[in-house]
Amino acid sequence: MASAFKGLTLAEQTGDEQTRMRLQAVIGGIYSDMGNYDEALPMLRAALANARRARDWQVASQALNSLGAAYQLLKDWPRTLFYHQQALKLSRQLGDASSETVDETNLAEVYGLQGNQAEALAHGRRARALVRATHDSYNMPSVELMLARGFVLARQPDSAVALARHALALSQQSRSNENIRNAGDILAQAYAQRRDYARAYRYRNLQMAYNDTLSGEDTQRRTSALRYGYELDKKQAQIVLLRKDREIAGQKAYRQRQQMLAALAGLGGVVLVVALLLRNIFLKQRANRRLGEKNVQIAAHRDDLDRTLTELQSTQNQLVQREKMASLGELTAGVAHEMQNPLNFVTNFADLSVELVAELEAELAKESLSAAGRPAIGALVQALAQNQAKIHQHGHRADRIVKNMLEHARTRSGERQPTNLNALADEYLRLAYHGWRAKNKDFNAALETDFDPRLGPVPVVPQDLSRVLLNLLTNAFYAVAEKAKTAGPAYRPQVAVATRRTGDTVRIRVRDNGNGIPAAVREKIFQPFFTTKPTGEGTGLGLSLSYDIVTKGHGGTLAVASQEGEFTEFTISLPAEV
Repeated sequence: MASAFKGLTLAEQTGDEQTRMRLQAVIGGIYSDMGNYDEALPMLRAALANARRARDWQVASQALNSLGAAYQLLKDWPRTLFYHQQALKLSRQLGDASSETVDETNLAEVYGLQGNQAEALAHGRRARALVRATHDSYNMPSVELMLARGFVLARQPDSAVALARHALALSQQSRSNENIRNAGDILAQAYAQRRDYARAYRYRNLQMAYNDTLSGEDTQRRTSALRYGYELDKKQAQIVLLRKDREIAGQKAYRQRQQMLAALAGLGGVVLVVALLLRNIFLKQRANRRLGEKNVQIAAHRDDLDRTLTELQSTQNQLVQREKMASLGELTAGVAHEMQNPLNFVTNFADLSVELVAELEAELAKESLSAAGRPAIGALVQALAQNQAKIHQHGHRADRIVKNMLEHARTRSGERQPTNLNALADEYLRLAYHGWRAKNKDFNAALETDFDPRLGPVPVVPQDLSRVLLNLLTNAFYAVAEKAKTAGPAYRPQVAVATRRTGDTVRIRVRDNGNGIPAAVREKIFQPFFTTKPTGEGTGLGLSLSYDIVTKGHGGTLAVASQEGEFTEFTISLPAEV
């Protein structure tokens, strides 16, 4: 193989196309025998293309048969048939009966391997007719054995025995061990089909005996082929070297001149390189100076950025605290309004009780009580008792409101508690509404509730979720109040709160019929410091904090749906169970 490649290299260098394509065909065949088809196929295709270009049809025929054999070993039957049929067509055009015999035999073998016995026998018979017509005793055994194998596959053992025995006799005369082995195999199968097992056993032993012989012969044949190729390449290389000697003398002087010119060019190159190096050193030093100056500037900018970041974080903390205080202020306003009613009752009933006590004392101060006066005293005592009960009732109500306010203002513990979300939503709807009315005396809105009675207790952090509800409801009242300023007398502000439980999810919806949220800013409303309110009226942290409480604190979602000029609806989705 190495010698073949050396010969191929020399042929390419000297432009010897005939030797080149012959060696390509030889190397491709060797690669195919070795099973290296990745190398064999490109080499054989190159040999075929070069042979066709040079109109060397013998090499073309050899390359076509080698390609067919390679694809046959790869079991690529369409390509196998294509190349063998091309080879047969070329042999017929050349009138080369010997090559035509080989091509017919190859096609018969391929069709037989595919199970197409009709085509296999047809090509086999044509091959046998050719060897008989040309008295080709060398190829006769191979052709007859191929036909015999077809008859075995066609279950015609008598025809197979006749052909195989004749082929065996010829092969023994020519000492063709491979044909003897193949004849033994075919005769063993044919006699087995005839149920003559004694003869089948004898020929099977003959086949096995020649298997071992052929293994050694195959190795020897490959070695001889390589040695022959090596000797052939060696002689061809000597011829090429003799041709080259005549060119070397003229080229030697040319090379010397080229070497001198190259030396001069090299010297000039060295001078140029030195100049470039000096220039690069100067540029590098200047760049280093500029880099040092830039580093100083960058350090100063970094310090400025650090200070700015510190100030920004401080401002952010102040804004977060301001938002919390604003939320607490909204809650406080609602609580104050809620407390006003029970306190009014307490005051009124206390004043009335004082008057009743005075009347009772006047009655008791009389020296004698008439029978008619005693029922009056009893009525006064009963009225006084009722007033005390009312004072106790409304005082307890005020106490509860104060406790709820303190609970809301307390720092959150982060612990979830089973909570009645219907009651929580209803309470903060009223607190937010009264808180808004405390700041806007003329404001009125319709409040609607649709609470799911199947909701049940839901594990949440009440203090946190109440802040979310208060923020969403305050925004809703702001939206309807703003729309009321421009919508005209037909507009009726409306804020609705609804709860629903669906499977493992609980949803709280807060909806208003205000101006809605523009589509251009809808994706930004949960970002920190983003607000649609005029400067000074909002910090931009309310929805951001609410979003964090719902998503991070409760593992839920906070979504918004809005149509500009029609409505806005926020939906809080929470897991029903942790």
